[in-house]
Amino acid sequence: MPLIKIDVVKGKSSEELQAIADVIHESVVKAFHVPQRDRYQIITQHENNEMILLDTGLGFEREEGKQIAITVFSRKRAQEDKINFYHLLQQGFEEKLGINSKNLLIAILENGDPDWSFGFGNAQFITGELS
Repeated sequence: MPLIKIDVVKGKSSEELQAIADVIHESVVKAFHVPQRDRYQIITQHENNEMILLDTGLGFEREEGKQIAITVFSRKRAQEDKINFYHLLQQGFEEKLGINSKNLLIAILENGDPDWSFGFGNAQFITGELS
């Protein structure tokens, strides 16, 4: 936990998708202080016209075909951790992947311990199996 949804435009190789997922996971581990095996990612590919990510009036254009939307479902996180997460993603995408961070859209959706089951129909945070 957290659960990460990664939405990209079709056309990326398996290696590119893995590299994107790896950079996101590294950022999650560092910013949110979660264990390395706390990795839950779902990658969905879309036609270019199926991802409409404008700039909310900030005055920049995303590069066609390079948009990436990252949705994070997570327990409540400190504001500083979220800001660090955004920065780590920006740095990782630009330095490790050569992807301009203007192409990233990131949303964090918070929920609570009763909202998670990691298998077997149990609420592991509630049962005490996880803390």
